Amino acid sequence: MKIYFINSRYIFLLLLFSFLNLFSQTYSKEGSGMNSFNLKNENKNDFVPEWAKTVVWYQIFPERFRNGDTSNDPAIETIKGSWPHDNTSPWQVHPWTSDWYKLQASELQNGKDIWFNLQRRRYGGDIQGIIDKLDYLQELGIGAIYLNPVFEAPSLHKYDGATYHHIDPNFGPDPDGDRKMIAKEIPDDPSTWVWTSADKLFLKLVEEVHKRNMRIIIDGVFNHMGLNSWAFKDVVEKQQNSKYKDWFSIKSWDDPVKGTKFEYEGWFGVRELPELREDESGIVDGPKKYIFDITKRWMDPNNDGDPSDGIDGWRLDVAFCVEHQFWKDWRKHVKSINPDAYLTAEIVDPIDIIKPYLEGDEFDAVMNYNYLMTCSEYFFDEKTRIKTSEFDSLLKELREAFPECVSYAQQNLNGSHDTQRLASHIVNRDLAKIRNWSETFDLWKGSNPNYDTRKPNDEEVQIIKLLAIFQMTYLGAPYIYYGDEAGMWGGNDPDCRKPMVWDDLIYEDEITLPDQTKKPQPDKVEFNHDLFNHFKKLIHIRNKYEALQLGDFQTLLTDDKNEVYIFLRSYGRKKIIVALNNGIRPANVKLKVEHKEYYSDLLNKQNFEVMSEKIAFEIPAKWGRILLEDYYK
Repeated sequence: MKIYFINSRYIFLLLLFSFLNLFSQTYSKEGSGMNSFNLKNENKNDFVPEWAKTVVWYQIFPERFRNGDTSNDPAIETIKGSWPHDNTSPWQVHPWTSDWYKLQASELQNGKDIWFNLQRRRYGGDIQGIIDKLDYLQELGIGAIYLNPVFEAPSLHKYDGATYHHIDPNFGPDPDGDRKMIAKEIPDDPSTWVWTSADKLFLKLVEEVHKRNMRIIIDGVFNHMGLNSWAFKDVVEKQQNSKYKDWFSIKSWDDPVKGTKFEYEGWFGVRELPELREDESGIVDGPKKYIFDITKRWMDPNNDGDPSDGIDGWRLDVAFCVEHQFWKDWRKHVKSINPDAYLTAEIVDPIDIIKPYLEGDEFDAVMNYNYLMTCSEYFFDEKTRIKTSEFDSLLKELREAFPECVSYAQQNLNGSHDTQRLASHIVNRDLAKIRNWSETFDLWKGSNPNYDTRKPNDEEVQIIKLLAIFQMTYLGAPYIYYGDEAGMWGGNDPDCRKPMVWDDLIYEDEITLPDQTKKPQPDKVEFNHDLFNHFKKLIHIRNKYEALQLGDFQTLLTDDKNEVYIFLRSYGRKKIIVALNNGIRPANVKLKVEHKEYYSDLLNKQNFEVMSEKIAFEIPAKWGRILLEDYYK
């Protein structure tokens, strides 16, 4: 009797499994081409941290995010060593809420144009400002933060590092005191390194991020340093006698006898960014050891084998400029400190060039610029817009180009500190093809007389909303550049690096054009609550449903005529249908489904009943629906 009971249970479980499997079968539509993508969670080749597949990213440019402590604002001497090398003309910390292109009284005195003066500006953003706004990010639903460089450097962007083992003193509470402490160190001897007030405040930021169940990664700029680098300054002073003479790519030394002058290799010829020397194995031993030492410092600050008080990973600047072997060695080092650390790289290249970096022995993902380009060609471009079926094919190519785990952790961005703002991209959508990155990079700048610097109108904001629906429901990790959710606009660098627009500040209208003439109508600068709430709603939907984070992907419909795109995200028995209308007119859809009851539209708060094995609904123009099978609420 006992044996019979066990066998009956076994048979019952087999039947139950078969029944559940039936429900997890593919949706279909007669006559539609389909492709699918499945995440095999049991795949032993899954080398990506699980948390990185489930988060929504938020990128912060520290100098422009929030001034939380005005007592640490930079002074004119702190910009020495950065372009445009003017630290004598009148200068002041720039008013946070001022008209972006308007030259201030102090700037008018140097007689230079706006592009010269934009590089001299400092707004006073700091670490305290980021801490103060963590609750804002938590409310939005952000799961992970990426910070542009935070290490000491004279520029506004801080890609010209003076050091990698200290947070910039002007990001902390006691700049003068920190610099006095740093001066007593032996820079290449970690046993002499101290923890400055800025360093400690940064570690407090990490702690506060972790308290909110969020993650944080920082920029690793390991291809080059800056003119203020302690190692480079020693080389400039001592020439061949410097202990760091082999750290940099020196082309010639100061030598009156030979008649040569000191020359070195700068990143892409930029003299402010002296390159670290490489051989066939990548960055050479001296700077390599320093990089490995600072990696341990920020990932395990207490040096106790517990990385929980350190950063959760790195974003690697210009990773394509460093030999593969260095990244292979460095990944092993990183993972030995924290096996759950996430590594993502800046590589703006076609798939075939990116592939070698994403095989499990270098990076976990990249900033997904190919995603941005594909979305631009479908959602933004009008004159040269690709068809829905081509959009689907390009996405499929991207999904299948890399190991399955990578596709779930790719940072799906619509803009960054190196692109025009999402809103301005839409305003200037037919100006050039963004996929032609190197050829069109300067065309997207405000210095181009043909670039429109105005605020987006309501129709253009609607495109942002549609794109956000896709971004938050598609496969991969959504990525927001600070302020896009608040409606900020601006051309390519430096205009994409405006101070964050906050709802507790009152801003001047933007009325000044780059040439200092006036716009016919001023553009009101203010926090866009409607857009913020749209992002917030979508992010919370994504965070709630595993199907949108970890689910398989399958195309259900590509309607080229009506520009309708429908796909399925499924995770176990949980299924969500996403329907997008990229057209300018409402679209009526009838979709064959296997589910028998009804669907709940999570975005629009409507229910749709299944009739004759079909679901019928209308999608408004430039809008979408997120349809959840009813019994999986």
